[in-house]
Amino acid sequence: MFHQLIGSLRRSYATKMCGHQVALMARGLPKKEPINGVKDIIVIASGKGGVGKSTIAANFACSMARLGKRVGLLDGDVFGPTVPLLMNVYNEPVVNERNRIIPSQNYDVKCLSMGMITPVDGAVIWRGPLVMSAIQRLLKGAEWGLLDVLVIDTPPGTGDVHLSVFQNAPISGVILVTTPHIAAVQVTLKGAKMYEKFNIPIYGVVENMSYSICKNCNQRVELFRDSIMNSLPRKLISLPLDLHISECNESGIPIVIKYPDSDYTNLFLQLAKEICEILDKHNNL
Repeated sequence: MFHQLIGSLRRSYATKMCGHQVALMARGLPKKEPINGVKDIIVIASGKGGVGKSTIAANFACSMARLGKRVGLLDGDVFGPTVPLLMNVYNEPVVNERNRIIPSQNYDVKCLSMGMITPVDGAVIWRGPLVMSAIQRLLKGAEWGLLDVLVIDTPPGTGDVHLSVFQNAPISGVILVTTPHIAAVQVTLKGAKMYEKFNIPIYGVVENMSYSICKNCNQRVELFRDSIMNSLPRKLISLPLDLHISECNESGIPIVIKYPDSDYTNLFLQLAKEICEILDKHNNL
């Protein structure tokens, strides 16, 4: 009986992953249309939680702004928004005469998050349709103005938020984030498969918290086996464990702003420059 149950679950899973199921999931969702004034949309994602997606999203957005790009940052994590903390934007956004939300701005980045609308200690207790409606409102009901890139920080998993983002606007590409731990890599690989199903380009992987720097000898100390990452798309950058990250996150000042000349910041600028080159090449085709 147990083996029959497992076989049934596997067959059900295979059926749900087929193209027909993807089409069924899209029924009743808004028509995918470009966001007025927004040139490119980049999603920061990982199937796994706790790998530092929001920290990467905030610092990547600030790095793009440092390169002179007009940048927006949308917090797609409806249930656990952290962009207000990371970017120090707690003020409730205003609505203009056209009933469009005006994003807050800090560090030359326009920010919008459910965490700016709900109380800090409040819980959002919604089912899927309300979550998808909220994402649509934040994404397409905001006055983003002219942006070179809109960065979307997404929650863990492969559920309603991701589907709503895909169906509301054309995504230029995805940056995956993971730690080089086997559990995180396995779940991130599942997230990568989802983007492949929707034919969304994956730019590569940010390997977060992958090593440390010894404070006595200043040498790199590897924390994981490098071979673990081989199953994922190409590596964009590897980031170390850094005590300054906690300090910056708690103060609401991204590390690329507070420590603009650090090695950590240089890695983010390297990432931003590489993504800019990819976008420029694609837009000039």
